[in-house]
Amino acid sequence: MTSGPTISELSDRARAVFRQVVEEYIDSGAPVGSKTLAGRPDSLGLSSASIRSVLHDLERVGLLGSPHTSAGRVPTDFGLRLFVDGMMQASEAGAEERAAIEAGLSAPDRAVEDVLSRATAVLSGLSSCAAVVMVPRTERVLRQASFTALSPTRVLAILVADDGTVENRIVDLEYPVSPAALVEAGNYLTARLAGSTLADAAARLQREIETERALIDAATRDLIARGIASWSADDADRAVLIVRGQSHLLDDAAEADLQRVRSLLADLDDKVEMLRVLDDAREARAMKIFIGSENKLFSLSGSSVIAAPYSGGAEGRIVGVVGVIGPTRLNYARIVPMVDYTARTLSRLIG
Repeated sequence: MTSGPTISELSDRARAVFRQVVEEYIDSGAPVGSKTLAGRPDSLGLSSASIRSVLHDLERVGLLGSPHTSAGRVPTDFGLRLFVDGMMQASEAGAEERAAIEAGLSAPDRAVEDVLSRATAVLSGLSSCAAVVMVPRTERVLRQASFTALSPTRVLAILVADDGTVENRIVDLEYPVSPAALVEAGNYLTARLAGSTLADAAARLQREIETERALIDAATRDLIARGIASWSADDADRAVLIVRGQSHLLDDAAEADLQRVRSLLADLDDKVEMLRVLDDAREARAMKIFIGSENKLFSLSGSSVIAAPYSGGAEGRIVGVVGVIGPTRLNYARIVPMVDYTARTLSRLIG
């Protein structure tokens, strides 16, 4: 991301003109020229020549760009980031939007999967963007575990979960382990950690090591830790992604840039990478806004993602993420509160 000035480093005139450029661009999706700004009802009383001078200065510091097909300017990704972080005034979602979200999600006796699917439909309709939701991961609970040697430094780790499923994973070790260590590792996992989720098992193992209650040698501890890590990595891939409203991406402004839209639709089909983007919001436990090139996945399509985590269960643990995807000219001030309210509503309904 290009470095540039902060909001406080801009003059009052530059801030005002910059805000107007962003607002016009978000509204129209087209490059903004000095004549357009001079003709606004809230014009600053500046001549077109004076506005052109300010636009040039804003372009020079990296806040605006000038497409080769037009004399107008558009905000750069850095400019939009500066606007979102330093100038945008986001409030609560509007009353009509809150009512629509509540009506769409709060039907009685609705299964969690249906609620999440409806969340994407409602959010897509309200935002006129594509909407996505990361469905909660199903964390398996250990019932039994065992380890079988494939070679001196390669081991087959076998997990039996409480639902009866069996998972096999190959674990590579730095040093050879003895047959006795393999048996000890399986017995320890089954006897001491059965009934725990993989995350809880890993945390409990670490606590027992730190308090010297894990009466096993270093090789066995390493084998158990690597086995849990291998199964946990597999669980991370179990998250499900629901995407709705791709047709909203084909608006009038997109007709002039069909290659960008094709690129975006291809990005949405890459579910693994999309899940990684949303996982940033889950791990941060907070609203995340990715603008254009800030995220590698959407750098070519010039798209933005607004995502917020939602929680579930009695302990209020973060279980998934809901959000919208659209062009960088999203109406951030309107959509950010909608995504936030949808996430909070989901947390309440499935909590």
